Amino acid sequence: MNTHLTYFLILGASIIGPFALSFDKKVMFYKKWKYLFLAMVLPALFYVIWDIYFTSKGVWSFNENYITGLKLVNLPIEEVLFFIVVPYCCIFIYECIRCYFPGLQDNRLSKQILMGIGILLLVSGIYFNSKYYTSWTFIFTAIFISVVYIAKSFFKDFHSAYFLISYAIILIPFLLVNGLLTSIPVVLYNDIENLGVRIYTIPMEDVFYGMLLVMMDISIYEKLRNRS
Repeated sequence: MNTHLTYFLILGASIIGPFALSFDKKVMFYKKWKYLFLAMVLPALFYVIWDIYFTSKGVWSFNENYITGLKLVNLPIEEVLFFIVVPYCCIFIYECIRCYFPGLQDNRLSKQILMGIGILLLVSGIYFNSKYYTSWTFIFTAIFISVVYIAKSFFKDFHSAYFLISYAIILIPFLLVNGLLTSIPVVLYNDIENLGVRIYTIPMEDVFYGMLLVMMDISIYEKLRNRS
């Protein structure tokens, strides 16, 4: 096998199941694509710029043996696709939870949990300000959680309980994919710029890096869907 296709094949394998199940009669996810793809634009742009900067700073790098070599600035094209494939899969899971458990209520506890995560991340991000990946990821995530609640009239359709339950489920495939990328390794992390705490081979910061991405996508997705 051509090892230069490794990252691309991992992405392809990740999206096969969610794409095939998008036509399920109960979920009918394909009917929501017009909101989904618009919702992914701004978060993907934000993450691509973030990734380009961190790659230039040596916060992480990519193993040339496992990528095609096509790049956007210094970023493998596969990494750009990551910000399309992963949100698609994650929002599909979120939509399944919403369709199969329509009676789930947003409540004070779920909001308090999310705000508690935000406060903890903000404090930790400031404390570990010398570590690029840790501080930026924690602070960006904390800021966005705050924005969702400060601008609650704009994000009135964001449902914290659905988000938290969905993300807890999303973490399983998310960590499996990241586990492949970091164990092969396709992506190489500079441990000087993170806490050095790993979930298998995955920096623990990835949990919140993913949380921010998914939360941004879902909040915009719900805004677009409920506006129409």
